[in-house]
Amino acid sequence: MTQTKILIVEDEQKLSRVLQLELEYEGYETGIARDGKEALEKIEGGNWDLVLLDIMLPQLSGLEVLRRVRKLGESMPIILLTARDEVHDKVSGLDIGANDYITKPFQIEELFARIRVHLRSTTSQLNNAEFLEVGELTVNIGSREVKRQEKDIDLTPREFDLLVCLLKNKNIVLTREQLIEQVWGFDYYGDTNVVDVYIRYLRQKIDKGHEDAYIQTIRGVGYTIKDRSK
Repeated sequence: MTQTKILIVEDEQKLSRVLQLELEYEGYETGIARDGKEALEKIEGGNWDLVLLDIMLPQLSGLEVLRRVRKLGESMPIILLTARDEVHDKVSGLDIGANDYITKPFQIEELFARIRVHLRSTTSQLNNAEFLEVGELTVNIGSREVKRQEKDIDLTPREFDLLVCLLKNKNIVLTREQLIEQVWGFDYYGDTNVVDVYIRYLRQKIDKGHEDAYIQTIRGVGYTIKDRSK
């Protein structure tokens, strides 16, 4: 059985070590990040089930980490670790997308109880996950798992969101502008060529080595995923 993975983002070394030992004693797999930048790198590079995120961090604040993680489309539960007088930060964190917060100093039993609540909620969502498929390609939106011919395909959050967008619009040609709006958001002001770059990444991971290429370029218009059964 796969262990539940929890990332501890805390710059206070003594506290992070205590949390790590307690969580591992309870059977969880853990990782530690000691500043905001390291936290972002580990979240993007790993498949975490839950994140414990301190607000006061070097490099990037916990709130900025939270904001960027949610913008990337990462949906794992995030519990903020806050100081008692950070009322405004608590409210801001919940507005940005935190699932919960716990005030320092806290009892480890209370933290474990909150972790269990959010992990149960995530499990329930995964059991009712939405599936998308075309031919041999399947996507579980809840667990963010992608497979072709039952082989796992590892995608970055942005690649995953782009693939889901294309699959939800099977056989419909989407322009670069439409993909930018739906995947990157209305506030994106960069070059639309970023779509071409990520389409190339997706093709390398999904279509390379297969006779059937799902992702199609419609010259002068945009991109689509073709359902050959239609």
